[in-house]
Amino acid sequence: MFEIDAETLKTMGAEITTREIRQQPELWEDTLKIYDDNAEAIAAFLQRAEALGGAERTHVVFTGAGTSAYVGDTCTPYLRHHGDNSKFRFSAIATTDIVCAPLDYLRPEDPTVLVSFARSGNSPESLAAVERAGQVVNNILFLNITCAPEGKLAQQFKDDEQNLTILIPGANDQGFAMTGSYSCMELMATMIFDTASHDEKATWVAQIAAMGRDVVKREPEIQKWVSSDFNRITYLGSGSFAGEARECQLKILELTHGLIATSFDSSMGYRHGPKSFVDDKTLVFDLVHNDPYTRQYDLDILNEIAGDEIALHTVAIQQDGATKFEGESFTFGAEYAALPEAYLALPYVMVAQTVSLLTSVKVGNTPDTPSPSGTVNRVVKGVTIHPFEA
Repeated sequence: MFEIDAETLKTMGAEITTREIRQQPELWEDTLKIYDDNAEAIAAFLQRAEALGGAERTHVVFTGAGTSAYVGDTCTPYLRHHGDNSKFRFSAIATTDIVCAPLDYLRPEDPTVLVSFARSGNSPESLAAVERAGQVVNNILFLNITCAPEGKLAQQFKDDEQNLTILIPGANDQGFAMTGSYSCMELMATMIFDTASHDEKATWVAQIAAMGRDVVKREPEIQKWVSSDFNRITYLGSGSFAGEARECQLKILELTHGLIATSFDSSMGYRHGPKSFVDDKTLVFDLVHNDPYTRQYDLDILNEIAGDEIALHTVAIQQDGATKFEGESFTFGAEYAALPEAYLALPYVMVAQTVSLLTSVKVGNTPDTPSPSGTVNRVVKGVTIHPFEA
């Protein structure tokens, strides 16, 4: 797909999605520049966020709906041990949970920063979550990471000097599926709260960009799995990758319009019933962690499923290391230094996005507009936001 000319891709209904997956390495480099350009505003905001807590830690809540929710699911586990946990505690709570049951998830007495992820900033839940959090929480700040300068979320906070909006306009995907918007928002949020040095962050971004370009070059490796006779895919992972597994399976579900059955779970959790999903027409992918302790559990489930010979293909998406899955794999070679999980998540998700793109075409769908009935939309419609009194 990445080598097909634009005009041919247009006839396949795949030009936008193919381009938006392929361009992500450049977008990640742009996201680092946007982070640098906003460094002073980010530092000032973090000072206000820290002061909000006083003697307590400020509760940082990452929120969004669908793919935007999975941004928080991906970066939160990493930040719980690489963010400044003396000042902040991190949670990922979907807007769809906050809006329908705000008092189940937010407490008035907890100083809170609501970090909203939104591609368009126009989803009813995105706007309502901000409103509900403002109604419930006594001391609150808002950090919006969004891709649409003209979106309602960005416009609402346009001249607000107390809160902060970070725009990543190049990642405002025009295709149905969120691809670059997911990866860029995840990268931005991670860099904002990660206590690593700027030099480390810049080095990691340069490396993930190189790895992303590697994915594009290695499309034929991914195609061989997609060309096999399967009708199910499952994604597994641990830590941040358990969150990203949700996003990987959603891309297949969306781009094939449900023609391929999907599931996800944590590597350890999969044995507790969900493994029943696997049959001889299933592709199993595990996003292998780089932490030596955690990696053992990813390798255990891969070896177990492969040894049981119950799946069509059992595949590790992994970096090379002292221990690795010796079966089928998409392995980033030893020329790449081992990456922290929240950064490694970006080239990993590019592999999964490519699987989804190729599978969409295989089943005769059009990736740019994968819902033939039009009942599933790029920006959610038909949501009623009911009145609420705190």
